[in-house]
Amino acid sequence: LAYPAMCVVWPMPQMMSTTSTILTINSKKFSFQSSSKSDILQEAFKRYMNLTFIPLGKEIDPQSQDSFNVTVANGDLTSLTVMIHSPKEELNLESVENYTLTVTAKEATLEADEVWGALRGLETFSQLVEPTESGMFQINETKIIDYPRFKHRGMLVDTARHYLDMEVLYEHIDTMAYNKYNVFHWHIVDDESFPYDSKVLPEVTAKGAYNLKTHVYTADDISKIIKYCRYRGLRVVPEFDTPGHTRCWGRSKPNLLTKCYSGFLPNGKTGPINPIFPENYEFMKTLLAEVRKRFTDKYIHLGGDEVLLNCWKGNPDIRNWMVEQGLGNNISLLESYYESRLLGIASNLGYDYIVWQSVVDNNVKVLPSTVVNVYKGGFPAELNRVTKRNFTTILSSCWYLDIYAYGPDWKRYYSCEPFSFNGTQRQHDLIIGGESCIWSEYVDDTNFMSRVWPRASGTAERLWSAKNVNSIALATPRIHDFRCKILIRRGIRAEPVTGPGFCEYEYG
Repeated sequence: LAYPAMCVVWPMPQMMSTTSTILTINSKKFSFQSSSKSDILQEAFKRYMNLTFIPLGKEIDPQSQDSFNVTVANGDLTSLTVMIHSPKEELNLESVENYTLTVTAKEATLEADEVWGALRGLETFSQLVEPTESGMFQINETKIIDYPRFKHRGMLVDTARHYLDMEVLYEHIDTMAYNKYNVFHWHIVDDESFPYDSKVLPEVTAKGAYNLKTHVYTADDISKIIKYCRYRGLRVVPEFDTPGHTRCWGRSKPNLLTKCYSGFLPNGKTGPINPIFPENYEFMKTLLAEVRKRFTDKYIHLGGDEVLLNCWKGNPDIRNWMVEQGLGNNISLLESYYESRLLGIASNLGYDYIVWQSVVDNNVKVLPSTVVNVYKGGFPAELNRVTKRNFTTILSSCWYLDIYAYGPDWKRYYSCEPFSFNGTQRQHDLIIGGESCIWSEYVDDTNFMSRVWPRASGTAERLWSAKNVNSIALATPRIHDFRCKILIRRGIRAEPVTGPGFCEYEYG
């Protein structure tokens, strides 16, 4: 691939060629054009007029000048014509994101099957355009044919350990779009807090949120996030993790959680949701029915990880109930009982679901359509096991952004290869993608963006670009340029990841 010295595109397109022919753009006279009336596309045009034409210096404001009287022999570019072949605007796992971008002295065109591909192509076009000291902009003649390697390219964001302000989430979603991510996995609640503003279970929010006035996401907030994501081609998949990770839920529901024992006596601690009480399933049905109305994606993540099985084992009421039900003392059968009832509730509400690998590792019986999220170490062997059982799979193990190391640790995210096991083509086909995860025990509004970006860009390229785009040496100058010329220039507080140096667009 012949990249112009000043040009950066991240993630790397599947096929790209450029020439030395440079076209000049007067941003005041440039326009995006399309016969499509899609509001998603029209809003993207407005957004990318701002993102594409950021002047080189603060002293230059080309938008306010009538003309520049600058001529370049290679010609001028005055428009980009966008053609979308299908009016389909359903946003789901099967949405099509391929596009073809052609920039020549004669014309510039962007073709896509669906509007989602047009969004990806607009992002690529915006990264190709360079500002000049004259106040004009320039772009090389370019031909790109591009599409994602994986169809699920997500990021888990934990808003329970620390609440994240809406403006931070908006900025993060923007940056996900710059990196061509397409799933916002919202780990909205956990042991520590319940910032989900439930109207059907208001007491859970009242006693579970850090602050009922300032640290909750209302139905309106959720609706705004979903729309904001949709207009950038991102799905929103909520996670309500049970039966573990529910400690704060028990503050308002004393019988919801299991009382843990030490020997023959309660030890004052609580564990997972108590699976023997029918009312606890009614609680989950009530909660998930409300969640179904607020979140529009057909998928929900139901968790299922890190269940304190010893708490269940030590509770005499649960032990007696298991014997009465014919489960003996097999605690995995109890876990299966809980999960099967929970998954049944989700299915009846019209949900498809994702679970953490613990559920299938513990031999819980799940539907064949279950999507398994692999998160533990030794992931190649786990991917092999899970896909041998014909489960659709998402990988997260090697992309935990909260595991922070001094130095260029983006390299380890970049080097993680989902197909690093000797599986069949059928097994590889079952791996639909992966997710970066930012758990927020030590992250809040003050450091979220700089902790995530551009480290998560390593994952983004692994999930979008071809498998053989894997050279750390070639990626290092590119991620430096992407961080500086795209992220910093757009006002994103992305941390330096390539060692000493400077960026001409230092955050001001």
